[in-house]
Amino acid sequence: MKTKALTAVCVLVVGLCGVTPASGDNGPGAVVADVLVVRPACLVVTTFGAAFFIVSLPVAAVSKSVHKTANTLVVKPAKATFTRPVGDLDALRD
Repeated sequence: MKTKALTAVCVLVVGLCGVTPASGDNGPGAVVADVLVVRPACLVVTTFGAAFFIVSLPVAAVSKSVHKTANTLVVKPAKATFTRPVGDLDALRD
């Protein structure tokens, strides 16, 4: 059962990677989409990024790229999840 749920979450996250907003309007629809879809997806990406960071830490330490790896895999997704204003989908493009 856990494998099926994990597979479904991974498929959802990969499927949402190519999704872009159809308009630049950040109205009520953007807030609802942000709260129901984007924030949970960002949380999942942050969790998987942290796991991949831990796995890649020995390689990153040898290549002296720990800061860059941590920023890419953990910090950026965490900022998108926790510090971005609700409904501000334009901030995800950075």
